[in-house]
Amino acid sequence: MITHLNNRSLIKVSGEDSEAFLQSQLSNDIKQIQHDKEIQINAYCQHQGKIIAVLWVFIKKGNYYLSITNELKELVLTKLNMFKLMSKVNIEDFSERVYQYGLINEINKNSLKITDNLSLLTSRKSLPACKPNSYWEIACVNERLPEVYINISEKFIPQALNLDINQIGVSFTKGCYPGQEVVARMHYLGKPKRRLFRFASQFEVSIGDSLNVKDSKSLKSSGQVIRIAKNDTEFQFLGVFEVEHINDNIFLNNDQTKLVYLIHE
Repeated sequence: MITHLNNRSLIKVSGEDSEAFLQSQLSNDIKQIQHDKEIQINAYCQHQGKIIAVLWVFIKKGNYYLSITNELKELVLTKLNMFKLMSKVNIEDFSERVYQYGLINEINKNSLKITDNLSLLTSRKSLPACKPNSYWEIACVNERLPEVYINISEKFIPQALNLDINQIGVSFTKGCYPGQEVVARMHYLGKPKRRLFRFASQFEVSIGDSLNVKDSKSLKSSGQVIRIAKNDTEFQFLGVFEVEHINDNIFLNNDQTKLVYLIHE
């Protein structure tokens, strides 16, 4: 199945210092990307280790491309340009030049692997007969593929989105990047209080909605919705939630008439 990812933008990073520049900015080891074969998931963090945006990074013809949700494109462009200083790097908004398509359980020789079941295909030409983006969102929720949107930007460290598990989105050996000390300290000395889980609800859910349990001692909500998809009968969504309370009754926006359910594997 091919879906048109018209909610995603594309940033091109080129120039002789592009690898070193991105290595100093993003959470994963840029040097480990397999050219023309795969997507590498990265967190772009601020100095406190909170994620500004989740980026899909890939290489084509020696240039780096960052695929990102539309609503965070301008923020990321501004920050990248602010930090490039004297580096020999060109940063361009490539969104209007390339179409992005999500492939679900489909093999294409030109696509770039994201997970075992999902891949990204880029094309200069529009492809016909694509499924709407909603199919992609359902697949991403099923795969527990996290996303960050403007209203949850700078709220979570990478561990809260499970990006540290198997180092899928964070390298602990690559060296410095913004927020690296905070992220590394949690990895080596701490234990995340919140993790990413998959939930279902019979009630309408929005990104940024709170998830609450009656006995949580958190100053804020016990968790928050970060990605949603709707099928025929219910909403399914990804939420960052307190590990300690994951088996308790969980309510949407502190409304005890709106119970949500943890989806077990």
